[in-house]
Amino acid sequence: MSAGIARAPASRPLQPGRKPALLIVDFVRAYLEPGSPLYAGVEDARAAAARLLALAREAGIPVFHTNVSYEPGGADGGVFFRKLPALACFERGRNPALAAFAEGLEPRGGETVITKQYASAFFGTPLAAQLRAIGVDTLLIAGVSTSGCVRATAVDACQHGFVPLVVREAVGDRHPEPHEANLFDLQAKYAEVIGLSAAGAYLASLRSC
Repeated sequence: MSAGIARAPASRPLQPGRKPALLIVDFVRAYLEPGSPLYAGVEDARAAAARLLALAREAGIPVFHTNVSYEPGGADGGVFFRKLPALACFERGRNPALAAFAEGLEPRGGETVITKQYASAFFGTPLAAQLRAIGVDTLLIAGVSTSGCVRATAVDACQHGFVPLVVREAVGDRHPEPHEANLFDLQAKYAEVIGLSAAGAYLASLRSC
């Protein structure tokens, strides 16, 4: 990372609250199948996200998953759909195998699925209202991609008043450079970027209260 990038504005650490939820952003098979137009090579992140999901379930916190779905032709995807033709694999009925949740990250009964059309899990969805309705103050974030939907979601979480905790090992991108640059920027301005072990310790601390 260059010296210019390294000069970030000073920021204060955000303190997580006592009412977290886990949000897994778009971890579907389209990002894991080598023949997919959205393949990202994020198998390690998938495994870490599965571990984080197990920890969240053990701690008994709310779990939310997002996926992407468009009407045929993508009219509900607007400019985003026009900009990124690969999103056509999420047109309803076009390729159910790619749209399916990744192995080990399938939602269970009682876990909420938020279906979105744009990058942020908050944009045009009921996510913020649902989090507020159950008193959530902190959002653990996993998913793909770091520079796209994860970043957009973390920034919007901050703007909606939730403390975003982006779990480093459990998010992934196609290239290490944008992955690291966006984690750096999120930590500097919008979120706390934490390790999987720190996330586990945080969840364990909730059970001791």
